Amino acid sequence: MDLLQTIFSNAWYIALAIFFLGVSIFVHELGHFLAARKRGMKVERFSIGFGPKIVSWTGKDGVEYRLSWLPLGGYVALPQLADMGAIEGETQTAAEKLPPISFSTKVIVASAGAVFNVIFAFLLATIVWAVGQQVSEQPNVIGVVRPSIETSDGKIITSPAAAAGIKAGDTVLAVDGRKVSTFSDIFESIMLGSGRGENDKPKATLTIKRDGAIRDIDVFPAYVSRDNLRSIGISIATKVVAADIVPGSAAADAGLKPGDILLTVDRREIQSTSTIIDHIAQTKEKPITLKYTRADKEHTITLTPRLSENPQTKEPAYMIGVTLGAILPVRTVHIAPWEQIGEVFTRTWRTLKSLGNRNSDIGLDKMSGPIGIVTIISSAAKSSIIDVFYFLVLINVSLAIFNMLPIPVLDGGHILFAVIAKLRGRPLPASVIATTQSVFMLLLFSMIIYVSFFDVRRNLPQSKPAPAAQQQAPAEPATEAPSK
Repeated sequence: MDLLQTIFSNAWYIALAIFFLGVSIFVHELGHFLAARKRGMKVERFSIGFGPKIVSWTGKDGVEYRLSWLPLGGYVALPQLADMGAIEGETQTAAEKLPPISFSTKVIVASAGAVFNVIFAFLLATIVWAVGQQVSEQPNVIGVVRPSIETSDGKIITSPAAAAGIKAGDTVLAVDGRKVSTFSDIFESIMLGSGRGENDKPKATLTIKRDGAIRDIDVFPAYVSRDNLRSIGISIATKVVAADIVPGSAAADAGLKPGDILLTVDRREIQSTSTIIDHIAQTKEKPITLKYTRADKEHTITLTPRLSENPQTKEPAYMIGVTLGAILPVRTVHIAPWEQIGEVFTRTWRTLKSLGNRNSDIGLDKMSGPIGIVTIISSAAKSSIIDVFYFLVLINVSLAIFNMLPIPVLDGGHILFAVIAKLRGRPLPASVIATTQSVFMLLLFSMIIYVSFFDVRRNLPQSKPAPAAQQQAPAEPATEAPSK
């Protein structure tokens, strides 16, 4: 019921996401279509989707245009390129009755879809660059080292970061030798890592800077969440704001007001809401000194925590009467189109390497299929159209890379067959190509179904709150901190 409510409440965003995904597929197939027409090839059908048609019409050019029921991609029926009858339906004209096409024509037409996706990605990236994208600043500084985390099998363990001696305030310079500059880089590098220690335990080496000294620390990540992702139990460093003040509390009596940004507690830099909460839990009734800013001016106050009932735990606790909020500063960035596309190529290559590395925990169950892509686009649509365009850059470049893999049934497979025919001096038997295409099409659809199962599973409501280790970047007032 919760899932259905979520779907209906987000119907507009889901429809928008399906539309944008359809546009990306259309652009890909348009590349094949235009290249085939330019090279004088016979074009029988242009379809968005597979399977039975929803609606179709035949244009003046003799091409059947259709929208089909299975939104898993699209195709342009080109009998001269390959026999794809098992996938695209029977053709009206047998390939042997049509004039043969050259090697260059096969390569140009087969690669045109990927080329159009990259061109489309560049146009979208240009819009993102021109308008600018709102991004939260994510320093590579650890704000919270959680004392414990919940693993994917429900066990509560000492967090790997705490066990390794990592501390709040540490600056992470590299993970497994790869430089990182943002907290997202840290999270991604740990998640995609393939390091192994004794007894085949997951391992990551963090290069950190602490008190001016640089050192390497080995950490042994635990598996968290439904997806068994690697995590070490750290959260981002954030600015901390006084979101609300309890009337008559120690904070109110000391003059603290909502909106004040807290800088230090007893000269200790505040990296997260936990910095204050943990410090007061240790000092108890002893007076503390807070430094904060208000209207760009720094102020210092001294106040004494008071023993009261914590509204969250219902247990007695020393509190000062502030609801704390963790905030990440937001800025507008203008990333050049080629840098955006280059980043996608780099990330895609890293993911493919992780998929092929037996020491990695990244498998097909961690990938996103059509359902996952629609979910991500719909989430981006709630933020801004620029965020949608930015993600579409990733989708289109990924489509281009995936389709150019030398796998039968993909565009790269057509090029592979063309190269084999060129080297042999004659094409492979049509029956061999047709059988190979059918087998790999079955494998491809099986993979899509497999990935989609995990997409659905990820979006099902959980029976309990997500483990703290997954909450990587709190960005809004959320933490109830010491009361009066």
